Amino acid sequence: MTLHAGQCHCGAVRFRATLGDGFDSIRRCTCSYCRMRGAVVAMAEAGGVEILQGAEALTSYRFHTGAAQHFFCSRCGIYTHHQRRSNQNLFAVNVACLDGISPFDFPEVPVMDGVNHTNDTGQPTRRAGTLRFIPADMD
Repeated sequence: MTLHAGQCHCGAVRFRATLGDGFDSIRRCTCSYCRMRGAVVAMAEAGGVEILQGAEALTSYRFHTGAAQHFFCSRCGIYTHHQRRSNQNLFAVNVACLDGISPFDFPEVPVMDGVNHTNDTGQPTRRAGTLRFIPADMD
């Protein structure tokens, strides 16, 4: 388990996240919301996201079944984390909000098939592909 401090863009929301598998759990998703949001996330167990400041600035969004709850700062609009639909004991944390971490730190990010969600199909979660970041030669 690894502990990371994080915040939204404007700093109104500050939190601490305990990632159960560190960054071994990073992923993106193809569902309609995640596809538009474009965040790389890592997993924290229930209780693994502790809001240190700005709880009143957080707002949430639910769609489709309403099971997943996506949190974002009401001031700057940055998505910080969400409670997952497939396992409500897990929270996905936006790695870009973690101090010193960038989604571009990961050369490959697994992309999960959220369009055909396991809770809808009854099938195991399927990997839809891999997102790759190849830095340009900066000579």
